Amino acid sequence: MAINKEMSITDCVSQFPETARIFMMFGMGCVGCAAATYESIEQGATVHELDVDILVDALNAIVA
Repeated sequence: MAINKEMSITDCVSQFPETARIFMMFGMGCVGCAAATYESIEQGATVHELDVDILVDALNAIVA
């Protein structure tokens, strides 16, 4: 698994630009917001009331 829930959103999108599409599909427009630089994928998922495991699976699927 290349992506994990502890990664910051910005790090994830920087390393895997194709993941921005997945974040947007999940309603996480925070890809470009200031919080994304320090907020982990798990923290972002929690704020947006998403299941982090489903999100991480989707992110990893697109980079596989």
